[in-house]
Amino acid sequence: MENREPTREEVNALNGATLLEFGATWCGYCKAAQPTITSALSHFPNIRHIKIEDGKGRRLGRSFHVKLWPTLIFMKDGVELKRLVREIEATELRAALVSLSALP
Repeated sequence: MENREPTREEVNALNGATLLEFGATWCGYCKAAQPTITSALSHFPNIRHIKIEDGKGRRLGRSFHVKLWPTLIFMKDGVELKRLVREIEATELRAALVSLSALP
């Protein structure tokens, strides 16, 4: 997880394809999803992946209205396009990554 939480302005200013992953190191759902996320992302080196430790008082998660972990937010040029929450299925994740990767 990121040591320094980026600001919403920094995230909105990112160019290109980005996957934000909100979670917590102690979260069982987050731990269970890691092999699926890692495996899927290995096929998409062009997608920036930012893991963000979320929790009470964390502004970035609140600005995205994150309520459950893990929450994956797929963005292009700072705009949210899709979101996957909690139980991340490999086929749904791969489809979202393919879609994000194919955007100009």
